[in-house]
Amino acid sequence: MKWRGRRETEPGPAPATAAPPGSPAGARASSDGLPRVAVITMSRDSGPVLRHWVEHYRRQLGPDDVFVIDDHSVDGSTDDLPCTVLRLPYLDKYPFEPSRMGILSGLATSLLFAYDAVLLADADEFVVADPAQHATLRHFAAARAGTEVAGVLGYNVIHRIGVEPALDFDAPSLLRQRAFARFTPLMCKPALKWVDAPWGHASHGIRHPFAPDPELFMFHLKFADLGQLELLAEHRHQAAVGEGRAVKSSWSRPTDEIVEALRTAAAQVEQAEAQGELGRFRPGPKKLAAIVQNEGDLWRATGAGQHHALVRPPYVRIPDEFRDAI
Repeated sequence: MKWRGRRETEPGPAPATAAPPGSPAGARASSDGLPRVAVITMSRDSGPVLRHWVEHYRRQLGPDDVFVIDDHSVDGSTDDLPCTVLRLPYLDKYPFEPSRMGILSGLATSLLFAYDAVLLADADEFVVADPAQHATLRHFAAARAGTEVAGVLGYNVIHRIGVEPALDFDAPSLLRQRAFARFTPLMCKPALKWVDAPWGHASHGIRHPFAPDPELFMFHLKFADLGQLELLAEHRHQAAVGEGRAVKSSWSRPTDEIVEALRTAAAQVEQAEAQGELGRFRPGPKKLAAIVQNEGDLWRATGAGQHHALVRPPYVRIPDEFRDAI
């Protein structure tokens, strides 16, 4: 598969002229008959959620199939992780976001020579296939033979401040500690790919057609704990203001503004539950069909930004089968 082009601002190796052996045309099953799937992320000072992220994907994919790119962390979160950790120097050669997408897409290109598919998820994003249909993400990949890119259904998990305690990251399940979320079209990312196509638009887009898969779910834990949100928001705000990192993203937003969005959403969840106004957990086909837009050679998930969407009902109750999966 030939790449259709790369933005001039994105550094990286020359585009490949053909899909690597990991594409559907050259895929070979592993010894257990299931596809080989790798997961990758880039992390900088992600805190305790990162270790739970690693354990989640080790269970879903395999102990040797989890890859963390350490973007110069200093909080110890990437120390002694039971997975492959690739440590980078401080990223200041190129602008941050093109660097991040270039590194992640480049690593995925390399892994597709050994794996059948590659999953990209941020350090607070937990992808799971519908437990009623698929035992693991590898079983999902087997059921989607011939697919080239699969999007997730993205949910922002909400901490009901004053009702639910802080997350216990040592507990077996994180979602057992949270009950509600907000379906967010913008978070329906092209997370899982079988072909050599680069991600873009902060991983919300890819240079290949895709659609959200109704049996693939992503639970985003950015808003799942007030204390961790305050730390993350302040850390990112300082990186945006002091280092010029991701200045056009939510990183530039003041910490108080981000925290207030969570407080507003938490209050609205309580009101919606009391009044019986919760939405349906699974969006309908018509809504899913409108999420992805094509912009030249880029296909991306669209919709209101995370913080704006968070304060807009409807909210949904997380089904028990998913709360046991993460």
